[in-house]
Amino acid sequence: MSIELTHSPANSWRIPFDGNFGAAQLVHAFEHPGDKDDNEVKLEKIKQQLDDLQRPLYAGKQYSVLLIFQALDAAGKDGTIRSVFSALDPSGVQVSAFKAPTELETRHDMLWRTGLCLPPRGVIGIFNRSYYEEVLTVRVHPEFLNGQYPAGVPDLDQLWPARFEAIRAHERHLAQSGTLVLKLWLNVSLDEQRKRFLSRLKTPRKQWKFNGRDVDESHFRDAYDQAFIDMVNQTSRPWAPWYMIPANDKPAMRALVAEIVEQALQGLNPQFPAVKEKDREKFIAYEAQLTAE
Repeated sequence: MSIELTHSPANSWRIPFDGNFGAAQLVHAFEHPGDKDDNEVKLEKIKQQLDDLQRPLYAGKQYSVLLIFQALDAAGKDGTIRSVFSALDPSGVQVSAFKAPTELETRHDMLWRTGLCLPPRGVIGIFNRSYYEEVLTVRVHPEFLNGQYPAGVPDLDQLWPARFEAIRAHERHLAQSGTLVLKLWLNVSLDEQRKRFLSRLKTPRKQWKFNGRDVDESHFRDAYDQAFIDMVNQTSRPWAPWYMIPANDKPAMRALVAEIVEQALQGLNPQFPAVKEKDREKFIAYEAQLTAE
């Protein structure tokens, strides 16, 4: 029952599985993003296809789907999740957002809090950030480990490989258990990120989203890029691939995210459950009863 993805047109944005992804391949903008209106029309068409795929997925309860969104601040995670999945039946979608861990969460292993939110079969689960913060943000700021290891932080040269190994094993287990795992990195440039911070400051309805700490974090961009490169090289696998999505153009980005998810769901080929023969016989009797009334 293990799920692995085959080639599709959108896979040109998939991180290779050979561990050779490098800084030269970090892309923030599409070479030909296309017209904004065209991308919005494309998105609406794909959303209808997603709706058509979600119905048998939910009814059949054969597979679950886990979509992991990671990005730096102001890359557009919230808006992309809202835009791409707004047409789906909410009863079959489960969105979980992960902020800085609580004191209780730090007393558990790094996979505990996300494990509580894994989607059951038939459901599309969306993680807005995830356990990848434990090899990304925490790697840029290793001082955060002090709260996780009160008896002393382990040797970092051994800790990061151990965490990558745990993540690979976790996602392999999910795939073998019937979960489609897709991981999407929304890659915004530093210049575009600054523009969006300024937009939040200047626009009253956006000011609630502004956080000065986000600006402070942008000063660590080189460290984040390097941590991201190592992260995807260590964890992009056929059963849990990473996709790097250029995030400077939001309409083009959202259309591409929708296309990747739609193609992956098509690969699952979800089916409505077949009616058992004994139930089919009952249906005939009920049909006759309803027709006669």
